[in-house]
Amino acid sequence: MSPEPIVTSNVYLAARSVDAEDVALLQRISAADRSALATLYREYHRRLVRFLGRFTRRDDVIEEVINDTFMIVWQKAGEFRGQSRVSTWLMGIAYRVTLKALRQGGLPAEQQHDYEGPCVEPFAEHETTDWVTKGLTRLAPEQRIVMELAYVMGHSLEEIAEITESPVSTVKARMFHARVKLRNLLPALAGIDGSAR
Repeated sequence: MSPEPIVTSNVYLAARSVDAEDVALLQRISAADRSALATLYREYHRRLVRFLGRFTRRDDVIEEVINDTFMIVWQKAGEFRGQSRVSTWLMGIAYRVTLKALRQGGLPAEQQHDYEGPCVEPFAEHETTDWVTKGLTRLAPEQRIVMELAYVMGHSLEEIAEITESPVSTVKARMFHARVKLRNLLPALAGIDGSAR
């Protein structure tokens, strides 16, 4: 037997193990176990901060969205049916809370679209990454979210469809339009004058 399937199997088993632990936490949360909620919060807080940091630099807004997300987890943990991974279910809740905050003006427009600060990723020194980061902030929220979920957080198209409660075809369309917009924005962000060609 070649080593490749074994590695794939180990990765698969590790993911299943993490999800099984998360499912057990949700079961405890549905029985009003506050320590289980605290554990789940600690496990996902950093990932959610990174995700939400793409929409606003305001820590207070990020924490408010995360707290609202976990309030919903506290209230609806018993409704989790295991049809997806817990991480996908949780990101779906965070996605809906984020969209609600965007609609209600909780994420200030100037910070959604004109982010000029440094990227918090380790490769932030690269100029191209900075251009892409700035380009992402100029996308419509639905486009930005699918790009973040795919390219930053590593979710599959099917997982993104579940998180956003959209058909896979809608996710693909949003990604297509986001790529077109980025392709048009990046030269300007890089300081390249398109008329000089």
